[in-house]
Amino acid sequence: MYTAEFDYKKVSSVADALAALKAHPDAKLLAGGHSLIPTMKLRLASPSALIDVSSIPGLKGIRLEGDVIVIGAMTTHRDIEHSSLLKDKCPILPEQAALIGDPMVRNKGTIGGSLAHADPAADYPASMLALGAKMKIESSSGARVVTADDFFVGMFQTAVAEGEMLTEIHIPANTKSSAYEKFAHPASRYAIVGVAVVKHADGTTRAALTGAGASAVRLPKLEAGSISSLVSAADLLSDNFASAEYRAHLVDVMAKKALARV
Repeated sequence: MYTAEFDYKKVSSVADALAALKAHPDAKLLAGGHSLIPTMKLRLASPSALIDVSSIPGLKGIRLEGDVIVIGAMTTHRDIEHSSLLKDKCPILPEQAALIGDPMVRNKGTIGGSLAHADPAADYPASMLALGAKMKIESSSGARVVTADDFFVGMFQTAVAEGEMLTEIHIPANTKSSAYEKFAHPASRYAIVGVAVVKHADGTTRAALTGAGASAVRLPKLEAGSISSLVSAADLLSDNFASAEYRAHLVDVMAKKALARV
């Protein structure tokens, strides 16, 4: 299948990207393209322009600033998978990155592209919620920081508004332990159900679910200590891959596996 016609513009700075977004209000940012291009081929999205941000310096990399890990939005899944800093300070992210797609996807796909696309079956949204991450969003009028709890607002919908772009992900570097368990689709490797559990330094536990609903959500029952009947089937998706009832069962199974590892 082919996409609709679109203009293509490659930019070399965040300022240029934001200016291009202002000039083309319905444009899409192109990072790795593994989420966006298939959507365009299916005509689920038909932007008038693609703004290629893949070569912007400063949007890639992983660094430690005090007790916060800063990840550039253009950092690839492969870089996350092999980051010694993340393996030491936040191992749930390398663990998740290794489960994404195949080597080609991991070499080209980016964490920022995945989060901004907000596919309901993506892996990272669950860990962002469980980690208590924050997203730095920039526009021509300045920057703002949004918590993961407020970032994911619906199916393929985030807090990133028209004319804005996600530039950084900020993650606490003082988590005690974490685990992610996924029941994956055998072909796409997307999550049919994925559960992330993180124990924080202050003694609290945060947990989140992806793949089962319109967007990733927290699991308050699991955070409160329950290990069964964590979600209602009435709140979950039912499709060709799994019924809502089966997904509800899988949530309990994946949660118990994650808890055992934590």
